[in-house]
Amino acid sequence: MSAGEKFTGDQSSKVPPESVGENELARPLPADESPERDQQDELLTVMEQTIDRLRNDDTSVGDLKILSRTLRELRYALKVFAPYRRRRKITVFGSARTKPDAPAYIQGVELGKQMASHGWMLITGAGGGIMEAGHRGAGRELSMGLNIKLPFEQSANPYIDGDPKLVTLRYFFTRKLMFVKECSAVCCLPGGFGTLDETLEVLTLLQTGKQQMLPLVLLDQPGGTFWKTFHEFVIKDLLANKLISPEDLSLYLITDRVEEAVKCILHFYSNYHSMRYVRELLVLRLLRPLPPEMLARLNRDFADIIVSGEMQLRDALPEEDGEPELAELPRLVFHFERVHIGRLRQLIDELNRV
Repeated sequence: MSAGEKFTGDQSSKVPPESVGENELARPLPADESPERDQQDELLTVMEQTIDRLRNDDTSVGDLKILSRTLRELRYALKVFAPYRRRRKITVFGSARTKPDAPAYIQGVELGKQMASHGWMLITGAGGGIMEAGHRGAGRELSMGLNIKLPFEQSANPYIDGDPKLVTLRYFFTRKLMFVKECSAVCCLPGGFGTLDETLEVLTLLQTGKQQMLPLVLLDQPGGTFWKTFHEFVIKDLLANKLISPEDLSLYLITDRVEEAVKCILHFYSNYHSMRYVRELLVLRLLRPLPPEMLARLNRDFADIIVSGEMQLRDALPEEDGEPELAELPRLVFHFERVHIGRLRQLIDELNRV
């Protein structure tokens, strides 16, 4: 059954019997277990089985509505973003209430303009204020929007309204997933509860390793204190009470200058390209190989995050054959302990010194 076909009929005989303690969330398939098409078929079969179990569980109509809407929203959003999957994109958060003459709005326009000049696409929540400013600066061609259905404040701005790259969603959690799944950087300007929620979620995902490492910039208006005050709270209440680790401060940068924000984002990818895990190994793809003396220094300076063995320069691993366009990139491979994520960010900063 393909992803677009309707699931009908009694399929209960296809569902394997459940043993005591079985986790109904099927385990992810290892990348080397089957070709990509086989993996797609396997995962679609798992989804069919999950639907069968929902039917057998006599799931309530209300719960089924949530699940059905979630699946439909994500399917459509993934389809819209798919043609741009290999494009660098920045997600911009900020208040929908910021006026066009406000310094933060002017910064949003400039940020969009500068990132677009480097070929980056720009994702916002598609509303007014900072979201409008970012799209205005980037231009319609390089703008993508993830609108949310609200009873107030959230009609699409004129720079993305009617564009095929605009997706309107009902649920915040599907919207937030797409914001972080599809981007290579995040920049947060001043905003209200929504902006703080989005910023802290990105920080949480980074700190827990649930989000691939990316640059997170907190951009104050010129001379402003919005994010500076946030940073003071982090230092005085979180770090001082050992609720976070000192290296977690490396996960974000605070500035009040658009030029510094753009420089930080671009520099993050000056040598580092991307990352993935192959079983217990962390694979960091690079644009340029590391000199032997630098590799030795990194093994010494970052020994605290290596579980066993040492960092090695490698070619593409066999498990990466599903990404042939990245095959020629050199790799730094090691057994990362997956706890001190701030140290991983510091390692990437070192890799970008090459």
